[in-house]
Amino acid sequence: MEEMKQGYDPSEFEEDDYLQQPEQDKSIRGYRIVIIILSVILVALSALYFSVHRQQMLDNALLQGEKDSIQNDLGKLMTDYDNLRVSNDTISANLSMERNRADSLMARLKKERSWSYAKIKQYEKEVGTLRSVMRSYIKQIDSLNTLNKKLISENVSYRKEISSAKLRADMAEEKAQELDNKVRVGSVIRARDITMSTLNHNSKPVSRIKSAARLRVDFTLSANELASPGEKAIYMRITSPDGYVLTTESMPTFEFEGENISYSAMREVDYQNKDLDVAIYFNSTGFTAGTYLIELYCDGRMIGSTKTAKR
Repeated sequence: MEEMKQGYDPSEFEEDDYLQQPEQDKSIRGYRIVIIILSVILVALSALYFSVHRQQMLDNALLQGEKDSIQNDLGKLMTDYDNLRVSNDTISANLSMERNRADSLMARLKKERSWSYAKIKQYEKEVGTLRSVMRSYIKQIDSLNTLNKKLISENVSYRKEISSAKLRADMAEEKAQELDNKVRVGSVIRARDITMSTLNHNSKPVSRIKSAARLRVDFTLSANELASPGEKAIYMRITSPDGYVLTTESMPTFEFEGENISYSAMREVDYQNKDLDVAIYFNSTGFTAGTYLIELYCDGRMIGSTKTAKR
């Protein structure tokens, strides 16, 4: 122990500790500096991270807003395309094609996941192109509508003119028809002074019709310069008091107003637009007293009639 004590020198340890103390202090200060620097860097990185993250959030919000705006604009544009109506087949086909392009663009917008300002600009450009195309079609449609209105107005005007001309033509035709009717009516030969005599077999007058063997009807064809001259067939119908037309066994007929009607006797005369006295005979027996109706026809018209009473 004494040797050990003799060998121990406290001053030596104190001197070593003194020599090591400054080195330890330097190391601690170095660590502190490093920690401070790292802390500053960490704070700076944190601040930068939050700043970048916030900017990204702002950018994403702006991009989402731009995306929604583009979708809204495209949706309105698609509605405008749907509302466009035109009868022109070429423009209608082109509108359908542009509407399909809008559908395709909307599908791409909804499927897009990676957004950037460059893509926003690209989509805005495509929507703008569709809008410009639609405006050009709107101008064409307006021009066509204006042209159609002009054509309709001209058509109405032409129709009015045509209608007016047709009305004038119809009036002229009506007047011509009226004049023609007047001429035809005016050209009809009229029979006047119609009388009926009763005669026996010797053509002598008898007072009673029961004794008659012949009936003679006398009349005058009036002069008419409008009538066509020449040979005329005069048909006579005598209707007895009991309502039957007196005729022969052969029951001859002539056409009148589209029907064949029987007659009592017929005579052809040469009419030259002057008064012409005519007598027509009907031979038969068994006449009865009463009122007889006498009708005369020529050229498809009734030219005269009268009633006479016989005893």
